[in-house]
Amino acid sequence: MTIHADAPIDRSASAVLVPITPNRDYSTPDRIYRRGVQVTGLGVLVLLAAIGFFLFRTGLPAFRKVGFRFFTVSGFQTLGHRLSYGVLASMVGTVEVATVAIIIGTPLAIATALFLSEYAPVRTRRTLIALVDLAAAIPSVIFGLWAVFELQGNVAGFSGWLSHHLSFIPFFKVTSPPLNASIFLAGIVVGIMIVPIVASICREVFSLAPLGEREAALALGASRWQMIRTVVLPFGRGGIIGAVMLGLGRALEETIAVTLILGGGFVFGYHILQHGGTTISQLIASNVNGGRLGLQVLMFAGFVLFVITLVINLIASAIVNRSRSGAGVDL
Repeated sequence: MTIHADAPIDRSASAVLVPITPNRDYSTPDRIYRRGVQVTGLGVLVLLAAIGFFLFRTGLPAFRKVGFRFFTVSGFQTLGHRLSYGVLASMVGTVEVATVAIIIGTPLAIATALFLSEYAPVRTRRTLIALVDLAAAIPSVIFGLWAVFELQGNVAGFSGWLSHHLSFIPFFKVTSPPLNASIFLAGIVVGIMIVPIVASICREVFSLAPLGEREAALALGASRWQMIRTVVLPFGRGGIIGAVMLGLGRALEETIAVTLILGGGFVFGYHILQHGGTTISQLIASNVNGGRLGLQVLMFAGFVLFVITLVINLIASAIVNRSRSGAGVDL
């Protein structure tokens, strides 16, 4: 059959595309469910706002007494006539512990997630996934006691090796012994603690990598690792960043294990290998009996940690929600 270029175009009703509008007439159970979810979500936001407001209002009198010196002074002297308190050393220690934890925990978590999603035998995969997920439920005090009685001696030797060979780096320089109960030890323990959380999220993201793109890479002659490097890792880039930032939020607020390891002391400095150090959560846990002013100081310190953790978690959620299937995949 020959079709002429000047043939008339069929403009009948059957050839016109009519847009389909979604049906908004929800049934009664659907409306109840939607309202319940909305109320629950708003309730969580209201609860978070109430917690933040309570911490801020309770700790505001202590902040007013010293002003912004609260962020530039280290110490917790709230009894007697010579009052001196601030969170400078605690904030620096919190960042140092969290940084060491992320540097140590992130590679372990990503490697664990890749093994579970790509290399683990099918018969044992579910068991291994369950074990990794259950590791997140181990109490912090167990990690702290293990670090104090078992890990501390071995880490002290490794810290000595680092200070001897890498002392030209300011962070690894040691000005005074001993090398136990350090920020470095606390960061190692917290890094191990965040591995299950980060690994679980990364594994879920890796498992969502498109099967077609996986098979296409293998069909073009790529090895298993090349397929992971060109398909799985680029696809999960946003999820990896979000998981790491969620792990960072967890590392910032760790209390019991860090308190058992560091024990206290307002040591301000960047020498993470030597003895001493403090974090905001450790400051709060170790100075409960500080009188009324001490309680106000701890409340405002808790508000500072609350804001830091909340901001990090919001950024992580935004990154995870913005990730798209196949983004960044280049075969």
